[in-house]
Amino acid sequence: MFADVPDPRRETKNKLHELVDILTLATCAVIAGADGWDQVAAFGRAKQTLFAPYLRLPHGVPSPDTFERVFAKLDPDAFADRFGRWMAAACESTGLVHVAIDGKSARRSTKNTFTGCLHLVEAWAVENRLILGQRSVPEGGHEITTAPDLLGALDLTGAVVTVDAAFCQKELVSQIRTQGGHYVVCVKGNQKGLRGAVAEVFARAGEDAFAGCDMGSAVEDGHEEERYVTVVEDPEGLPSGWADVGAVALVCRERVVNGKPNESTAHYYLTSLRIGAVELAGYIRNHWGIENGLHWCLDIAFREDDSRARAGHAGANLGMIRRVALSLLQRADTKGSIRTRRMKAAWDDQYLLKVLKILTTK
Repeated sequence: MFADVPDPRRETKNKLHELVDILTLATCAVIAGADGWDQVAAFGRAKQTLFAPYLRLPHGVPSPDTFERVFAKLDPDAFADRFGRWMAAACESTGLVHVAIDGKSARRSTKNTFTGCLHLVEAWAVENRLILGQRSVPEGGHEITTAPDLLGALDLTGAVVTVDAAFCQKELVSQIRTQGGHYVVCVKGNQKGLRGAVAEVFARAGEDAFAGCDMGSAVEDGHEEERYVTVVEDPEGLPSGWADVGAVALVCRERVVNGKPNESTAHYYLTSLRIGAVELAGYIRNHWGIENGLHWCLDIAFREDDSRARAGHAGANLGMIRRVALSLLQRADTKGSIRTRRMKAAWDDQYLLKVLKILTTK
């Protein structure tokens, strides 16, 4: 899997460890519960017999400092893209449809970004629960300018890409269409002209009693929430430059407590799709699977917010390994939390090998 990842080290006689060994050991160690380089090295030493048939390890297991130096220099984009291609191969076999784009910060890994810390922009296959790609916001950068590079590394043919309002940019939705995908994007105050025009579309539709508009509703029993979705296809009066607009949507949510409305919100969406309200509502609702299925798990099961990896690219590369580890563990046919599965991978060699083989067997 790592054979074509560029080695950042100079060709010298002092280069004792092969890159593929270093990357493989680190990935397996994180799956099995390691959260730092000391733990990665300790895991490698404890499991050296297990890896003997698969890795050369000509000078044994690398030291913690070696792991840190290599991951600090390793090109994070090349590393993430190699993982992403591996994950995408599994998505193709199960019919990838929905890709959610979002960003997440590692609060204790300080960087000179718009959040003041390491910030990663990710592509998440919602139905497949797999990480497809990642980009680290560069020093002095912002997630808005990082997302196009991430999208450019993905095959979006036939995909539906959902993004929140922060990524509501003409250039981004145009790129998605150029790459063969469809988009669903939330419209808020950062695009005042567009939001005002969408509001006018629904005001006119209301004057006509929403004739010809598709409407749908749903109730979330567990969250005591009711949602009402209205879709207007081929809307008129929108600002120019928004590529291939197929429809706009209004999603109203009412929070119900003890059977009575407690809180209500309304949000507008822009999409290149021409589909019914119920189907479009599914994409909008499922977009937040990246929060529940990825970000929440990274903080709870992997304690990502506590990570202090900050040397060079070490934080971004370790972040990608965490996302791959989570993807694999979520797809393991095993009872128990992600924390429990990580512990089992540390205790049970056969289970660890099973987790690693998931993408080649499903």
